[in-house]
Amino acid sequence: MPEFDEIQKRLLAEVADLHKVPAGAYNIRSNGESVGRASTENIEISPRKDGQGLEIRIKPGTKNESVHIPVIISQTGLKEVVYNDFYIGENADVFIIAGCGIHNCGSQDSQHDGIHRFFVGKGAKVKYVEKHYGSGTGAGKRILNPVTEIYMEDDSSAEMEMVQIEGVDDTDRVTKGEVAKGAKLVIRERLMTHGDQNALSTYTINMNGDGCSADVVSRSVAKNNSYQKFDATLVGNAACNGHTECDSIIMDSGTILAVPALEANNVDAALVHEAAIGKIAGDQIIKLMTLGLTEEEAEEQIVNGFLK
Repeated sequence: MPEFDEIQKRLLAEVADLHKVPAGAYNIRSNGESVGRASTENIEISPRKDGQGLEIRIKPGTKNESVHIPVIISQTGLKEVVYNDFYIGENADVFIIAGCGIHNCGSQDSQHDGIHRFFVGKGAKVKYVEKHYGSGTGAGKRILNPVTEIYMEDDSSAEMEMVQIEGVDDTDRVTKGEVAKGAKLVIRERLMTHGDQNALSTYTINMNGDGCSADVVSRSVAKNNSYQKFDATLVGNAACNGHTECDSIIMDSGTILAVPALEANNVDAALVHEAAIGKIAGDQIIKLMTLGLTEEEAEEQIVNGFLK
């Protein structure tokens, strides 16, 4: 692995659990530049022709391989837009770990906008984990705006885990999906905001083929004066099954807006949405306090368990 300072090492550990050179294919981007890259026999990582990101091509039939593509920023005032396109061949089965960490101790905003597009071939399986993290004591904001687009062919499956737990001041998270016949899409979002942070999450999933399904679930906590909006639209264009759920804890003077929407364009589209927002139950806190925890420690334990 290239040489990193302690801040950069911590960012890599937070967003990608990296402490050494990862096995398999990887690309590490630091302060606007690629600082380490490796391909394998079955996974090729190369620059896009426009120079604004990467193409990751996974051969058909590839099994039990991984791709790491973390981004870290420790330079205040840096703003970038990066496009990464993933082409996952038929019947492949891969694990993709992304994520971005920003450390900002300066007065200027630092921002990363990552646009990821996934083209999932017939019968392919992909698990995708994207973690966002911010740190630093500067007045400059830590801004992350991820766009995720996934195009799924027949009988493919994708599991996507989107996590943002700490330190991101503003985020506008947009996810779009096109799901074909027999394909299965599962999305799990975990999100926490505090201070004056703002987080917008927008999901639009089109279920276009008979027998396909989509399951979008968000768990979030809004503390202090932070604001969250969860906006999820499931569109059933065929005989399909769709479920979306928002389960949130509100604390202090936080604000949460949940906007689940269902659109059925086929008589056999079965669509369900659920939304629940509330404070931590007092009896939960009291029970933990009887075990010796302070009220603050009890709240922290409840929140941590909720977001697991």
